Amino acid sequence: MTRLVLFGAPIAIAASILFSGGDSEPPEVTPQAAGAGKAGTAKPEAAEQDDERDEEIDALPPGLASPAMKETASRLVASAEASTLDWRSRYGAIEDIGDGAGYTAGIIGFCSGTNDMLQLVESYTDDAPDNPLAPFLPALRAVDGTDSHEGLDPGFTDAWHRAAEDPAFREAQDATRDRLYFEPAVRLAKLDGLGTLGQFVYYDAMVLHGPGVGADGFYGIRDAAMESADTSAEGGDEVAYLEAFLDANRSAIRARKVQRDTTRIDTEQRVFLREGNLGLRKPLVWQVYGETFRIA
Repeated sequence: MTRLVLFGAPIAIAASILFSGGDSEPPEVTPQAAGAGKAGTAKPEAAEQDDERDEEIDALPPGLASPAMKETASRLVASAEASTLDWRSRYGAIEDIGDGAGYTAGIIGFCSGTNDMLQLVESYTDDAPDNPLAPFLPALRAVDGTDSHEGLDPGFTDAWHRAAEDPAFREAQDATRDRLYFEPAVRLAKLDGLGTLGQFVYYDAMVLHGPGVGADGFYGIRDAAMESADTSAEGGDEVAYLEAFLDANRSAIRARKVQRDTTRIDTEQRVFLREGNLGLRKPLVWQVYGETFRIA
C-alpha cells in the first residue's frame, strides 16, 4: 500500500474538505508533530460547525461503525490485503512488498515510509516505554517518507513480531487504524449521504490509498467522483455516485507501477453494488485475486 499521512493531518484535511463542500483545490494543512491527532486551534465558527455535524452524524444509524459491521469491514479488507478473513492474525505480519513504502506491517499495512507506522509506534511507546520497538524510533523517524531500511535492519522485524504478542500493541494498532482511517472515512461517507456499503467503499479506499489530496489519494479520488456524479447529500443517486467513485478508485489503482490488481473493486465492491446491497447485508460472497470468500 502507498498512503500519505501528513504528520497527523488527515483529520485537518477531512475537516477542510467537509467545510469547503469537497472542492477539488487541495486544502492548506499545517504540518504538526506526529501523532498529535489535532489540527491546531480551530476558529470558533468552525468548531461550532463541527459540533453541529457531529450531532448530525450521531443521529444517523451506526452503519459500518456498529460492532458487527466493523468486524465485517475488517474481514473484507483483510481478504484484499492478505487473502484471509482472519484479520486478527495480521498483527505480527511484516514485510517489504516492494512498493516503495518500506516495511508494510500489521492489520491494515502500516508503512515505515508513510508516517502511519511511526505514529503507531510512538503511540505504543507512550503507553509502554520499554516495548521491543521503542529502540527503533530514531530510525523510523529517519526513514519516514522513504523506502529505506537504514537503522531498522537487522532486528526490526523480530521486534515487531515480539511486540505483536503484547495486547497493548494490538490495541495500539486498532486505535491508530480507527483514528487515521476508519473514523474519518465513515464520518465523511455519512456526511455524503452514503449507506453502509458506501461507508465501506470509502474506508477500503482510505486504507488502500491513504488520505492524500492528489489524484492517487483518497480525497483526490473523491474529488474525481464528485466531478462525475452528485453525492446523495447533494441530491444525487447513491448508486450512480458509488459507480463513479469506484471508477475513479480503479483508475488510481491502474495508474500504479506495482499492486495494480483491481479485483477488490471488480469482483467485490462492484458486485455488492450491482446486487443492490447498499446495506452490506449478509450473506456476502466475493472474489479477490480469483479466490472466493464468504461471510454467512
